[in-house]
Amino acid sequence: MSKTSVVRFAPSPTGYLHIGGARTALFNYLFARNTGGRFLLRIEDTDRERSTPEAVEAILEGLRWLGLEWDDEILFQSQGRERHVETANRLLEKGAAYKCFCTPEELETRRRLTRAEKREFVYDRTCLGLSPEQTQRLAQQGKPFVVRFKIPEGTTGYDDLVHGKVGFSNETIDDFILLRSDGTPTYQLAVVADDIHMGITHIIRGDDHISNTPKQILLYRALESPVPQFAHVPLILGPDKKRLSKRHGATSLTEYRGRGILSPALFNFLALLGWTPGEDREILSREEIISLFSIEDINKKSAVFDQTKLEWMNGRYLSMMKAEEILELVREDFEAAGLLKEGGAVETSHILRVIDTIKDRCRLTGDFLPRSRCFFPVELEYDPKAVAKHWKDNSGKLLITLAEELNKVENWSEEPLEAILRSLAEKLQISASKLIHPLRLAITGTSVSPGIFVTMALLGKRLTLSRIREAVERLG
Repeated sequence: MSKTSVVRFAPSPTGYLHIGGARTALFNYLFARNTGGRFLLRIEDTDRERSTPEAVEAILEGLRWLGLEWDDEILFQSQGRERHVETANRLLEKGAAYKCFCTPEELETRRRLTRAEKREFVYDRTCLGLSPEQTQRLAQQGKPFVVRFKIPEGTTGYDDLVHGKVGFSNETIDDFILLRSDGTPTYQLAVVADDIHMGITHIIRGDDHISNTPKQILLYRALESPVPQFAHVPLILGPDKKRLSKRHGATSLTEYRGRGILSPALFNFLALLGWTPGEDREILSREEIISLFSIEDINKKSAVFDQTKLEWMNGRYLSMMKAEEILELVREDFEAAGLLKEGGAVETSHILRVIDTIKDRCRLTGDFLPRSRCFFPVELEYDPKAVAKHWKDNSGKLLITLAEELNKVENWSEEPLEAILRSLAEKLQISASKLIHPLRLAITGTSVSPGIFVTMALLGKRLTLSRIREAVERLG
């Protein structure tokens, strides 16, 4: 077998790709790229009732959007049934598995007894004592049976690449089922058979799979196959320290994409969700993350999903983008609002200047339209809280006086505008803020905007003075 590391991401196509699954895929991808290995994709679609083609496509689309391109062809687990059955038969021939004819009703009776005695139910191996002749006769009679794995005595341990040494007493492990009575493989059998087939060397997955690991290690050993190295990543928690779920808000990649989160930002954010590159670094390029990634640096404690931090990080990525790139992301919003007309070069150039001005204040792509509206000839809606705070009894008079001075400005740009306003404030013996706050509300409708002089320059002389007149009328 090649010494090259081979990892896999193996989602079940029963829904969208959620955040926990995306991070697991990302960690596998980073490990493969860091070690020069291969990142494979397996779709575990054996649950025919819940698995859908739409869910498969949603998972693939999510991986592509995040930039997690896999190597080789996708393996669909449902197509490997023959391999799974053959693997179970090999274990039967070796005496590492046996046929169990106990009925579901018989097993349920035994479960009730153990519950009454407050014990954990473990199959009592009734059918392990059957002779080969008895087993053959029952099978020939058509009595339904399952194939169980025979757990050996002793303990099963391994070195987890995240948690260190982990051990289990085999007495606590049930003789689990490999093949159901209808001949279909169970999860444990299918996973191990497929991992052997794919040449998987490292299995990186969530903590919720730790209990499956000793069973799978025993299967590898019984099949005389190399045992992969395991790394179990702590689960992602919500702000309430409970497992991340829909009650915490959006959980799928599709939802975050729709909310205006950028792929590189989510890639960066998910990488730091349980892994740290050291030196308190947070904004890292894809190439930096790949070169620095190490399984040994994954935290043993669960990471908490911080929506505010994700949006902050997304804002940092937006601020580093060119206005032209951002426009392509928000074009539909601006067209729907009638602020961008096809072939309108003037409108486009103005939007690009607006985007450059406000991008440092935006955290989501959806923030651009509402923050841009005031820079276009639209009717303003004044923020009631800002009105109560910044428009006083003398605000109308101050705005009239300011408009008269601004009307004299010929070079409508930031420096002359600032000089005029500050000169007027000094003449009136008031602080510049006494003019700036009511002015900002008058020309933007809010108390928050880019620098007031940048804003005025972008609005232009005609629209600025028009807005001031409207505000004065509103003030009465």
